[in-house]
Amino acid sequence: MVTSAKPPGTSKIHRRCYQKHGLTTMKKALHQLGGRALDQRTSLAKALGRWRSEILNDLGGTENTSAQQRAVLDLAVKTKLMLDSIDAWLLTQRSLINARKRALYPVVRERQQIADALARYLGQLGLERKSKGVMDLKSYLAERGGDG
Repeated sequence: MVTSAKPPGTSKIHRRCYQKHGLTTMKKALHQLGGRALDQRTSLAKALGRWRSEILNDLGGTENTSAQQRAVLDLAVKTKLMLDSIDAWLLTQRSLINARKRALYPVVRERQQIADALARYLGQLGLERKSKGVMDLKSYLAERGGDG
């Protein structure tokens, strides 16, 4: 009878390391709640609101944008939220590469897909700044009731 006895403490139990980045939870919340998922009192919500306002102003303001453009803008804001959150999480990691598999973590690829989606949304909105329509002097005076 031959037994192979291992010295105590030599057997290793490999436990899988689970990393929670919260992307799935955030996607679900944004899908179910839309813009209401963010409390407008937080600095993050305020920063996203400012970013949305800046882009809306670059597009010529609310009166010069269509409902479709505003819908794409809302998608861009949600996508930017996800992208910024993933970037913040990724920057806290020791490495973006799974050494055992010699591959990137899946969240890195998902992050790139989200970044590409944001670029597409912004491309649909247009990259050039549009000026708001300005009245000529005659129209302005006629509207104000002055002599023209």
